[in-house]
Amino acid sequence: MSRFGSVLIYDGECPYCSVAAKALERVDDIGAISWYDESAQSFLAAQFDEPPFAMVLVDRSEGRVYAGRAAAEELAGRAGLPDLVGSLVRENYETIARVVGLASGRGREPDDVHERYPLTDTARDRFDALAADAVDRDIRADA
Repeated sequence: MSRFGSVLIYDGECPYCSVAAKALERVDDIGAISWYDESAQSFLAAQFDEPPFAMVLVDRSEGRVYAGRAAAEELAGRAGLPDLVGSLVRENYETIARVVGLASGRGREPDDVHERYPLTDTARDRFDALAADAVDRDIRADA
């Protein structure tokens, strides 16, 4: 069983996103894994059928998946930022994503998924593999 109860799936080819994800690994029990990782793709396919290209936060204990703006707002709250900051991040998510995409040379826009979703049973079955790969990445980064 992983030490992570939540996992952030992020654009691992975006240097700005990777720095932010690395910082978030230190928040409570949140692990981070690249959207391009095989276990992330498997989890996203189980949750959404077609894996959306978006920032996704999975919380197994709450049985909830946050995507896009909802994920950004939830992460701001978990990082201890004031509610106003979380609201600003949610309201300006598309602008922030567009600017980061341009700065990083990303050739695609995030998909339009911005809600809170119940964690499906099939996706829940894939959470341990997702969290284990997030642990592996964290251990390798600290070595």
